[in-house]
Amino acid sequence: MDKLKRALSGNDQCDEESGIITQVMDQTTLSWSTRIKGFAICFIVGILCSFLGSFALFLHKGLTVFAVFYTIGNIISLASTCFLMGPFNQFKKMFAPTRVIATILVFISIAITLFAALHLKNAGLALLFIIIQSLAMTWYSLSYIPYARDAVKKTLETCIT
Repeated sequence: MDKLKRALSGNDQCDEESGIITQVMDQTTLSWSTRIKGFAICFIVGILCSFLGSFALFLHKGLTVFAVFYTIGNIISLASTCFLMGPFNQFKKMFAPTRVIATILVFISIAITLFAALHLKNAGLALLFIIIQSLAMTWYSLSYIPYARDAVKKTLETCIT
């Protein structure tokens, strides 16, 4: 149908002229309902991984298992937003000037949590990095809500003074 519209409007370009990138992008776009389903599934799987880590902590399986599952859950939950806006737009927004520091802190905290849990096998250090990871993820998430970080800053300033 699109070819017929282009031919009738006098804009008859062959597919080779439109470029391979355009053709691939047209074939790989997801419908809105598929994007929502993908987001929901990834987000729920991420939360389940975090809960499984917490469950392992209560079963005395070790803080290392908790740290790994919690971090994997955060990574999957973070990746779930790629379904909503696409991976390229997500990365553009993640590294926008307003949230580049928060994004870097999230990635660093994820890396050092896994390093402390898997390589160092230091439970106390892994727990500290999990707390830092949670704070970094919260600060990153607040960057998507207009004026949320300013409100948190003002609230903390009021509480401290």
